[in-house]
Amino acid sequence: MTRTTDGRLEGALRSARDGGAKLLVPYVTGGMSEDWAEVVRAVAGAGADAVEVGIPFSDPIMDGPTVQDASSRALDRGTTPLSIFAELARLDPGVPLVTMTYYNLVFRMGELRFARSLAEVGVSGAIVPDLPLDESAGWEREAAAAGVETVLLAAPVTTDERLAQIVTRSRGFVYGVSLMGTTGARAELPPSAAIMAARLKAATDLPVVMGLGVSNPEQAAAVCSVADGVVVGSALVRLLLDGGGPDDAATFVASLRAGLDHP
Repeated sequence: MTRTTDGRLEGALRSARDGGAKLLVPYVTGGMSEDWAEVVRAVAGAGADAVEVGIPFSDPIMDGPTVQDASSRALDRGTTPLSIFAELARLDPGVPLVTMTYYNLVFRMGELRFARSLAEVGVSGAIVPDLPLDESAGWEREAAAAGVETVLLAAPVTTDERLAQIVTRSRGFVYGVSLMGTTGARAELPPSAAIMAARLKAATDLPVVMGLGVSNPEQAAAVCSVADGVVVGSALVRLLLDGGGPDDAATFVASLRAGLDHP
């Protein structure tokens, strides 16, 4: 049975933001361990507003070493998009789910089938970072028809003209890239993070969620002094790669939640 997903992501994030909360979206690589789905459930219960699940791909051009390692582990375990979909179908974590993957996997399955597969397992949104805006209309159309919200990314080098197109077409939220480069925890975030957040906030009423480099409660709170929320991925994935489990992930996400709620 297909779950109802249409508009759920944006609605949930808008509701939380308009109620005064800052948004927290942890990222977990699907299939990286036997208990990855329990990790998703744990971080949802620890204060996440949505959870981003990575569908591993062999050439993840946007991802740094940490997420690449997690993707390699997942692929070595035999993880496929279909195996991730099967686990997500049983999950129902209580918050919206967003998948992140690369267009090669979407193309291979077919845009219509991929979008419908996401909707059937309750996924509300999708991020396909290597699909150029000029070539994404077909995917956006199929995703929207299936009830899946396509989240688009904007980077520090994005022109004002292109930014206007991105925020008009993005659904769920708009993903602001904090810096030029790949994913990965950073000791400090560059000024480009706040600048990017401010540009997006001036351009749209969509929830503005910043990602890349945010790795601790202090950084999350600093970014959210301008943005509506943060994606935290590599720091959480590194914890899991180093042997952490669902309880450790929940503790970490709870610390991020506390940092956002009480900066």
